[in-house]
Amino acid sequence: MSKPFFTLVGAAVAAAVAAVLLLGGQPAQAASPFDGMPMTVHKSPLCGCCGEYIAILRQRGADVTVIDSQDTASAKRDLGVPMSAWSCHTTEVEGYPVEGHVPLEAIERLLDERPEIDGIALPGMPAGSPGMTGVKAAPFEVVTFSDLGLDVFGRF
Repeated sequence: MSKPFFTLVGAAVAAAVAAVLLLGGQPAQAASPFDGMPMTVHKSPLCGCCGEYIAILRQRGADVTVIDSQDTASAKRDLGVPMSAWSCHTTEVEGYPVEGHVPLEAIERLLDERPEIDGIALPGMPAGSPGMTGVKAAPFEVVTFSDLGLDVFGRF
């Protein structure tokens, strides 16, 4: 074989390696179910964990509008979130209120199934939940809420 052939092969291999390095060596990612989905988060302007949750939503492709308010309770009441399910922030997505640091898998399930409920919640601020520091000690119990009260939606 001639020297130009090996030069051509070497150049092709170098181009392929360069392409992998430029792309970070990562395979193409599947589209997120949240790509371009509008969401609105009602939160206190001083809440850092709410900002972390918003960052996670945005990393998954959601188009998040943030409403900072000193009176987050009004948004919760207006959206029908029962006091026993309250957390630090409330997200509106596709007509459902999603209260607190709900795992994104639960939101995906909510949007896939579209049950006849008012919304879902992860009451309190459990350690290790999306946006919260700490270690997840057990599956997070996400609840539904409606006129019938609270019910278990799932453990995530």
